[in-house]
Amino acid sequence: MGNTDILISGAGIGGPALAYWLRAAGFTVTVVERAPAPRPGGQTVDLRGAGRTVITRMGLMDRARALCVDQRGLAYVNAAGRITARMPADSFGGEGIISEIEILRGDLGRLLYDATLPDTEYLFDDTITGLDQDDDGVTVTFERAGPRRFGLVIGADGLHSAVRAAAFGPEAHHIRPLDLYTAWFTVTEEMDLDGWYQMYSAPGGRVASARPGRLPGEVKAGLSFRSPPLAYDRRDIAAQRELVAGRFSGAGWEVPRLLRGMRTASDFCFGSVGQVHLDSWSRGRVALLGDAGYCPTPLTGLGTSLALVGAYVLAGELAAADGDHRIAFRNYDRVMRPYVRQAQELPPGGASGYAPAGALAIRLRDLSMRTMNHWPVRNLLAAQFAKAGNIALPDYGRAAVPEPRGAA
Repeated sequence: MGNTDILISGAGIGGPALAYWLRAAGFTVTVVERAPAPRPGGQTVDLRGAGRTVITRMGLMDRARALCVDQRGLAYVNAAGRITARMPADSFGGEGIISEIEILRGDLGRLLYDATLPDTEYLFDDTITGLDQDDDGVTVTFERAGPRRFGLVIGADGLHSAVRAAAFGPEAHHIRPLDLYTAWFTVTEEMDLDGWYQMYSAPGGRVASARPGRLPGEVKAGLSFRSPPLAYDRRDIAAQRELVAGRFSGAGWEVPRLLRGMRTASDFCFGSVGQVHLDSWSRGRVALLGDAGYCPTPLTGLGTSLALVGAYVLAGELAAADGDHRIAFRNYDRVMRPYVRQAQELPPGGASGYAPAGALAIRLRDLSMRTMNHWPVRNLLAAQFAKAGNIALPDYGRAAVPEPRGAA
């Protein structure tokens, strides 16, 4: 088998999932991650469709269910906090906007990370700064570690991928912005959510949300707004907080409470919402996985499924090709491309449907949600939710993988 030494950039969801399957197939794996340790907390992500199948094939479903966040579903609320429309978690067979299995991103990432130990090397607090390919491998330079050689390099490092920038060029060539910005953070303010993921829309394309966390008294909050492209320093967190606070001044509902919590939240994260589109997910010995290669945006609810399924397929194709990246990367694209194309189709209305601009649009959105169990809204939503399972997963002869030795 060739190319047995593989470097993965990113220890979020796709990176550890890929490391797990590559290790099971006999590859030697190193993962580099900019954060100093596995990232804790974060917002909830869905385990749905084929992504749920991958977790099941990893033997991790029982532990994933044990980490689930208990939520009743999605509820739209008005400025007074009155529910105007709701979608329970059991809608559409547990595959609705809030799925049957919701887990904090950090909890899922930690579960996958633990499943790769002790056979995977991790380089935390570091990142890739350069890639130099030749006929025999890739010389990789890092911000902190010395240069090293690998047979292949996989970028699983998110929307602003360092690997994609090094191998494919500037991100402006590959990211399609939706003119939508979002801040995510955790607050410990007392809020009576009654188990619901509550979402409030204010005129001006502003959306505030709050949902129960896994720990008592923990609230996962989000503040989103529509805007033409903004110039901001991604490293200046204080300026980002002020930007968000200014946009949500006078918004109503529980927004003042969320803004208070935002100012001291240790996990505050702000960024633009966009999709990644590339004609090919590989360049020579370098390939992309998950958001780095085909981010669908959080509006689709399918980012986690794409990362898990992509990791499973990429590792399976590399094993089936005995490490020949030319064959494996081509087959990876062939298997994944139809699934990705569907997953990147935005829900009805896209960004404007998520963040309506005016009071009338907000009322119409709520009305459509109240009619979700009736034609034609039900058909539209059902088609959107069904995309998570619209792929026939190969088994690659590895349906029964041994329990990872590092699992808790």
